[in-house]
Amino acid sequence: MRVPRTFAFADLSGFTNYTAAFGDDAAGRLLSAFRSLTREIASERGVRIAKWLGDGCMIVSVDQEACIAFALDLQHRAAEVCAPLQLRVGIASGHALLFEGDDYIGSAVNMAARLCDAAADQEVLLPTMQIERLPQGVHAVAQRDLELRGFPGPINVVELSGHPVLAASNDTGELWTRSPFI
Repeated sequence: MRVPRTFAFADLSGFTNYTAAFGDDAAGRLLSAFRSLTREIASERGVRIAKWLGDGCMIVSVDQEACIAFALDLQHRAAEVCAPLQLRVGIASGHALLFEGDDYIGSAVNMAARLCDAAADQEVLLPTMQIERLPQGVHAVAQRDLELRGFPGPINVVELSGHPVLAASNDTGELWTRSPFI
């Protein structure tokens, strides 16, 4: 089944060197903090962690704005939690094949992964042609065209920055204060 989704790949840049310099235990503590932070922000922004990839992850979302907000929130908060390592993120949207019920295959998945690989430290990259609508507080700045392995021709990309402001999409706070019989 082909489904429209937005994918993000996030990676801690420099993790191998950090492990070599500070040892496995320190690297394990840092990775644990990163994963805990990722889970917390994914829950806040309504995106799903599709899989862990060592010192990174693959995120899937039915809403591009939520995925962008997740990526920028993770970038900002990981700067402190995961210091001295830096986060890099690639985001892409499109139709993908839902494979065996829990994995995704397709061009959008591959593009997000390649953009993550191409991103510099503290960069969040998205193809210009895929911008649907940016969350309030987010800015897109045109970047260099990228040659991505497996894609014909250069890809025009933007770097996303800012502090996303999104209204809670599942605000049920008032339900706890209402009487069920009014």
